[in-house]
Amino acid sequence: MGVARGEDWGVVGPVPDDALTASSDGELADLLPGILRERPDAGLLPGTIVALRDGDLCRTLGGRGRARPGGEATLVDVDVGEALLDGRLHRFVAHLVVRPNRHPGRWWVAANAAHRGGWNVAPRAHPGDGLLDVLDASVPLGEVPAAWRRLGRGVHVPHPAIRQERTEAVQITFDRPALVQVDGRPAGRVSDLSIRVRPGALRLAI
Repeated sequence: MGVARGEDWGVVGPVPDDALTASSDGELADLLPGILRERPDAGLLPGTIVALRDGDLCRTLGGRGRARPGGEATLVDVDVGEALLDGRLHRFVAHLVVRPNRHPGRWWVAANAAHRGGWNVAPRAHPGDGLLDVLDASVPLGEVPAAWRRLGRGVHVPHPAIRQERTEAVQITFDRPALVQVDGRPAGRVSDLSIRVRPGALRLAI
C-alpha cells in the first residue's frame, strides 16, 4: 500500500558511501535495470540507495541537490512506472508524455512526479502513493494560451477538456502513432500503450 497524502514519509539518515548517484530523471531511469529485480513483487536488491541530485522527481520531493554518498539526507521509497510501448518495455521515474503530431492536438500524461520542467503538470501526484496520475487533454485551440499559463501554478485542472485519473494501471490506444517522451527523452512513436506502477520499488536519498 502506498503513502497517503499528508502522512509522514521518509526518514533522515546516512547515505552509504557506495550509494549510486543520478543528476536527472533520465539518469535515474538508466540505473533501474541494474537495481530492480525482475519479479515485480520482489522489491529492491538489498541496500541499494540512489542519491538523486536534480530533475523533476527531485523537485517534486523537495530535493535541493545536496544528497551525496557519505552524507546525510532524507531517505524515501518511491514508485516506478513501467510502460509497454507497442510491446517495448520502458521504465520511468517522473513521467511519460504522449504529445500530438501537431498542435493543439491531444496530450496524454502518466505522472509519478508533479513537475515537468517549469510546469506543475500533475499537482496531485505523489511519488510514493502507489498510483500514477493520468491526464488526458484535448483543449480547444482558443483555450490553449490560458491553459499553458496556468500550468506553472498547477491550476490548469480541473478543466472540462482535461480528464484526470489516479490509477495503478492503464491501457490506451491512439488513433494514429503519436510522439512519446519517457522521463524527458524521446522514445519514438506509440499506438498501443500499457502502463502499471511498481509501488515503493526504488529507495532514494534526497
